[in-house]
Amino acid sequence: MTAHLPHNLRSDARDNRERILDAARSVFVTDGLEVPIREIARRAEVGPATVYRHFPTKEMLIAEAFTDQMLACRSIVDEGLADPDPWRGFCGAVEQLCELQARDHGFTAAFMSTFPHAMDFAAIRTSSLTGAAELIRRAKDSGQLRPDIVLDDLILMIMANNGIHADTPAARLAASRRFAAHILQAFHASPGSAPLPPVPRLVPAVALHRPERASETRS
Repeated sequence: MTAHLPHNLRSDARDNRERILDAARSVFVTDGLEVPIREIARRAEVGPATVYRHFPTKEMLIAEAFTDQMLACRSIVDEGLADPDPWRGFCGAVEQLCELQARDHGFTAAFMSTFPHAMDFAAIRTSSLTGAAELIRRAKDSGQLRPDIVLDDLILMIMANNGIHADTPAARLAASRRFAAHILQAFHASPGSAPLPPVPRLVPAVALHRPERASETRS
Protein backbone atom coordinates (compact mmCIF):
# COMPACT_ATOMS: atom_id res chain seq x y z
CA MET A 1 0.00 0.00 0.00
CA THR A 2 2.73 2.48 0.91
CA ALA A 3 4.45 1.93 -2.47
CA HIS A 4 1.40 3.37 -4.24
CA LEU A 5 0.76 6.26 -1.86
CA PRO A 6 2.83 8.98 -3.62
CA HIS A 7 1.27 8.19 -7.00
CA ASN A 8 -2.22 8.37 -5.46
CA LEU A 9 -1.44 11.72 -3.87
CA ARG A 10 -0.23 13.10 -7.20
CA SER A 11 -3.36 11.79 -8.89
CA ASP A 12 -5.59 13.36 -6.22
CA ALA A 13 -3.77 16.69 -6.54
CA ARG A 14 -4.17 16.60 -10.32
CA ASP A 15 -7.89 15.83 -9.97
CA ASN A 16 -8.31 18.67 -7.46
CA ARG A 17 -6.57 21.09 -9.80
CA GLU A 18 -8.84 20.15 -12.71
CA ARG A 19 -11.94 20.47 -10.53
CA ILE A 20 -10.80 23.90 -9.36
CA LEU A 21 -10.21 25.07 -12.94
CA ASP A 22 -13.55 23.67 -14.14
CA ALA A 23 -15.37 25.37 -11.27
CA ALA A 24 -13.47 28.63 -11.81
CA ARG A 25 -14.28 28.77 -15.52
CA SER A 26 -17.93 28.08 -14.83
CA VAL A 27 -18.29 30.66 -12.08
CA PHE A 28 -16.29 33.32 -13.94
CA VAL A 29 -18.66 32.95 -16.88
CA THR A 30 -21.84 33.15 -14.80
CA ASP A 31 -20.82 35.49 -11.96
CA GLY A 32 -17.84 37.47 -13.29
CA LEU A 33 -14.23 37.71 -12.22
CA GLU A 34 -15.03 39.23 -8.81
CA VAL A 35 -16.40 35.99 -7.38
CA PRO A 36 -14.52 35.09 -4.14
CA ILE A 37 -12.13 32.15 -3.89
CA ARG A 38 -14.30 30.52 -1.23
CA GLU A 39 -17.16 30.24 -3.74
CA ILE A 40 -14.87 28.62 -6.30
CA ALA A 41 -13.66 26.22 -3.62
CA ARG A 42 -17.25 25.37 -2.70
CA ARG A 43 -18.14 24.65 -6.34
CA ALA A 44 -15.01 22.49 -6.71
CA GLU A 45 -15.81 20.68 -3.43
CA VAL A 46 -12.41 21.49 -1.92
CA GLY A 47 -11.26 23.82 0.82
CA PRO A 48 -9.98 27.36 0.10
CA ALA A 49 -6.53 26.23 1.28
CA THR A 50 -6.47 23.65 -1.53
CA VAL A 51 -7.25 26.33 -4.08
CA TYR A 52 -4.43 28.53 -2.79
CA ARG A 53 -2.05 25.56 -2.75
CA HIS A 54 -2.49 25.22 -6.52
CA PHE A 55 -3.01 28.91 -7.30
CA PRO A 56 -1.35 31.23 -4.73
CA THR A 57 -3.18 34.27 -6.13
CA LYS A 58 -6.57 34.74 -7.72
CA GLU A 59 -4.94 36.35 -10.76
CA MET A 60 -2.96 33.15 -11.33
CA LEU A 61 -6.17 31.11 -11.23
CA ILE A 62 -7.92 33.45 -13.67
CA ALA A 63 -4.91 33.46 -16.00
CA GLU A 64 -4.71 29.65 -15.99
CA ALA A 65 -8.41 29.38 -16.81
CA PHE A 66 -7.94 31.85 -19.67
CA THR A 67 -4.87 29.98 -20.95
CA ASP A 68 -6.94 26.80 -21.14
CA GLN A 69 -9.54 28.71 -23.16
CA MET A 70 -6.90 29.87 -25.63
CA LEU A 71 -5.42 26.39 -25.94
CA ALA A 72 -8.89 24.94 -26.51
CA CYS A 73 -9.26 27.25 -29.50
CA ARG A 74 -5.92 26.09 -30.91
CA SER A 75 -6.90 22.44 -30.28
CA ILE A 76 -10.12 22.91 -32.28
CA VAL A 77 -8.14 24.26 -35.24
CA ASP A 78 -5.64 21.38 -35.00
CA GLU A 79 -8.48 18.86 -34.93
CA GLY A 80 -9.93 20.40 -38.10
CA LEU A 81 -6.55 20.24 -39.83
CA ALA A 82 -6.15 16.58 -38.87
CA ASP A 83 -9.41 15.61 -40.59
CA PRO A 84 -8.61 13.97 -43.95
CA ASP A 85 -11.74 15.63 -45.40
CA PRO A 86 -10.86 19.37 -45.66
CA TRP A 87 -14.47 20.58 -45.83
CA ARG A 88 -15.59 18.41 -42.92
CA GLY A 89 -12.58 19.61 -40.92
CA PHE A 90 -13.41 23.23 -41.71
CA CYS A 91 -17.09 22.81 -40.79
CA GLY A 92 -16.24 21.03 -37.54
CA ALA A 93 -13.83 23.80 -36.56
CA VAL A 94 -16.39 26.55 -37.29
CA GLU A 95 -19.09 24.75 -35.27
CA GLN A 96 -16.80 24.10 -32.30
CA LEU A 97 -15.34 27.61 -32.28
CA CYS A 98 -18.83 29.12 -32.21
CA GLU A 99 -19.84 26.75 -29.40
CA LEU A 100 -16.68 27.48 -27.40
CA GLN A 101 -17.36 31.20 -27.67
CA ALA A 102 -21.02 30.78 -26.73
CA ARG A 103 -19.96 28.97 -23.57
CA ASP A 104 -17.30 31.61 -22.89
CA HIS A 105 -20.00 34.31 -22.51
CA GLY A 106 -17.64 37.25 -22.14
CA PHE A 107 -14.98 35.57 -19.97
CA THR A 108 -12.19 36.30 -22.47
CA ALA A 109 -13.22 39.94 -22.87
CA ALA A 110 -13.45 40.36 -19.10
CA PHE A 111 -10.00 38.85 -18.60
CA MET A 112 -8.37 41.04 -21.25
CA SER A 113 -10.06 44.13 -19.80
CA THR A 114 -9.15 43.37 -16.18
CA PHE A 115 -5.62 42.03 -16.78
CA PRO A 116 -4.47 43.63 -20.06
CA HIS A 117 -0.79 42.99 -19.34
CA ALA A 118 -1.03 39.75 -17.39
CA MET A 119 0.73 37.67 -20.05
CA ASP A 120 1.72 37.58 -23.69
CA PHE A 121 -0.54 35.37 -25.77
CA ALA A 122 0.86 36.58 -29.10
CA ALA A 123 2.45 33.22 -29.93
CA ILE A 124 -0.74 31.22 -29.26
CA ARG A 125 -2.84 33.76 -31.16
CA THR A 126 -0.49 33.74 -34.17
CA SER A 127 -0.41 29.96 -34.18
CA SER A 128 -4.22 29.77 -34.11
CA LEU A 129 -4.58 32.33 -36.91
CA THR A 130 -2.01 30.53 -39.05
CA GLY A 131 -3.84 27.25 -38.49
CA ALA A 132 -7.17 28.86 -39.38
CA ALA A 133 -5.66 30.22 -42.59
CA GLU A 134 -4.54 26.70 -43.46
CA LEU A 135 -8.04 25.38 -42.76
CA ILE A 136 -9.36 27.87 -45.28
CA ARG A 137 -6.72 26.98 -47.88
CA ARG A 138 -7.45 23.25 -47.63
CA ALA A 139 -11.21 23.78 -47.88
CA LYS A 140 -10.73 26.03 -50.91
CA ASP A 141 -8.49 23.49 -52.61
CA SER A 142 -11.22 20.86 -52.10
CA GLY A 143 -13.57 23.07 -54.14
CA GLN A 144 -16.20 23.23 -51.38
CA LEU A 145 -15.32 26.59 -49.82
CA ARG A 146 -16.04 29.79 -51.72
CA PRO A 147 -12.82 31.02 -53.35
CA ASP A 148 -13.35 34.57 -52.03
CA ILE A 149 -13.46 33.57 -48.34
CA VAL A 150 -10.46 34.89 -46.37
CA LEU A 151 -9.22 34.73 -42.79
CA ASP A 152 -10.92 38.04 -41.96
CA ASP A 153 -14.27 36.41 -42.74
CA LEU A 154 -13.69 33.93 -39.91
CA ILE A 155 -12.81 36.80 -37.57
CA LEU A 156 -15.98 38.60 -38.64
CA MET A 157 -17.96 35.42 -37.92
CA ILE A 158 -16.47 35.17 -34.41
CA MET A 159 -17.24 38.85 -33.72
CA ALA A 160 -20.85 38.35 -34.85
CA ASN A 161 -21.23 35.15 -32.83
CA ASN A 162 -19.98 37.02 -29.77
CA GLY A 163 -22.93 39.41 -30.13
CA ILE A 164 -25.54 36.71 -29.56
CA HIS A 165 -27.58 37.41 -26.42
CA ALA A 166 -30.09 35.03 -24.84
CA ASP A 167 -31.89 34.60 -21.53
CA THR A 168 -30.17 31.31 -20.68
CA PRO A 169 -26.86 29.59 -21.52
CA ALA A 170 -28.80 26.82 -23.28
CA ALA A 171 -30.63 29.31 -25.49
CA ARG A 172 -27.38 31.12 -26.28
CA LEU A 173 -25.75 27.83 -27.26
CA ALA A 174 -28.71 26.85 -29.45
CA ALA A 175 -28.64 30.24 -31.18
CA SER A 176 -24.90 29.94 -31.74
CA ARG A 177 -25.28 26.51 -33.33
CA ARG A 178 -27.95 27.83 -35.70
CA PHE A 179 -25.75 30.82 -36.54
CA ALA A 180 -22.85 28.47 -37.38
CA ALA A 181 -25.14 26.48 -39.69
CA HIS A 182 -26.13 29.69 -41.52
CA ILE A 183 -22.47 30.70 -41.83
CA LEU A 184 -21.44 27.34 -43.29
CA GLN A 185 -24.23 27.49 -45.85
CA ALA A 186 -23.08 30.99 -46.84
CA PHE A 187 -19.43 29.88 -47.05
CA HIS A 188 -20.16 26.80 -49.17
CA ALA A 189 -19.19 27.14 -52.82
CA SER A 190 -22.11 27.22 -55.24
CA PRO A 191 -22.41 28.31 -58.88
CA GLY A 192 -24.94 31.06 -58.11
CA SER A 193 -22.99 32.80 -55.35
CA ALA A 194 -22.79 36.57 -55.78
CA PRO A 195 -19.37 38.20 -55.26
CA LEU A 196 -18.66 39.40 -51.73
CA PRO A 197 -18.02 43.08 -50.85
CA PRO A 198 -14.40 44.19 -50.23
CA VAL A 199 -12.52 42.46 -47.43
CA PRO A 200 -12.54 44.31 -44.06
CA ARG A 201 -9.06 44.03 -42.56
CA LEU A 202 -9.80 42.90 -39.02
CA VAL A 203 -6.49 41.21 -38.14
CA PRO A 204 -2.88 41.69 -39.27
CA ALA A 205 -2.01 39.65 -42.32
CA VAL A 206 -0.90 36.12 -41.44
CA ALA A 207 1.84 34.68 -43.64
CA LEU A 208 0.79 31.27 -44.84
CA HIS A 209 3.71 29.07 -45.77
CA ARG A 210 2.49 26.23 -47.92
CA PRO A 211 4.51 23.02 -47.58
CA GLU A 212 6.79 22.38 -50.52
CA ARG A 213 5.89 19.51 -52.78
CA ALA A 214 8.51 16.90 -53.44
CA SER A 215 8.78 17.96 -57.11
CA GLU A 216 9.38 21.59 -56.06
CA THR A 217 12.10 20.51 -53.64
CA ARG A 218 13.97 18.56 -56.29
CA SER A 219 13.82 21.33 -58.91
